[in-house]
Amino acid sequence: MILPRYRIAASGIPGAGQGVYLEEDVAAGAVLVAPDKIDRLYTRAELDAYGPDSPEDAASVRWFEGRYTVSLDWPDECYFNHSFAPNGLWHLGFIFAARDLAPGEELTIDYRLIVGDGEKLPFDDAATGHPIIGLPWRENLRTTAAALAALIG
Repeated sequence: MILPRYRIAASGIPGAGQGVYLEEDVAAGAVLVAPDKIDRLYTRAELDAYGPDSPEDAASVRWFEGRYTVSLDWPDECYFNHSFAPNGLWHLGFIFAARDLAPGEELTIDYRLIVGDGEKLPFDDAATGHPIIGLPWRENLRTTAAALAALIG
């Protein structure tokens, strides 16, 4: 669930569709998104059994190690778009404000943190043109834990 007030509108990121925009100030380190309504986890093998073009695969997000959540109802969190310089920090299913955020800002996360090790997304980063490839789990955890520790002191 997204905690601060927000709205969904056309994204400012080329080709991204919809985006999530803040409607209030949010302090650095505050929780933007907390996991809810997660009734089970899937392994990569279970998702692969659905097929690469399945709704289950498209709606999956890596939560930790080789475990994924699936949200077929597409909650509003699905409208967070990718950035290599995001204003949201994904860590173990939570998204924290990576800096002080103002109303009107579009919320972004680094998709390399929510896809599997070495998984290449079918689109490139809009700002740089670089591919978006999932980080290895240990690097993901080490990077986000250090960033969160620095953020909250």
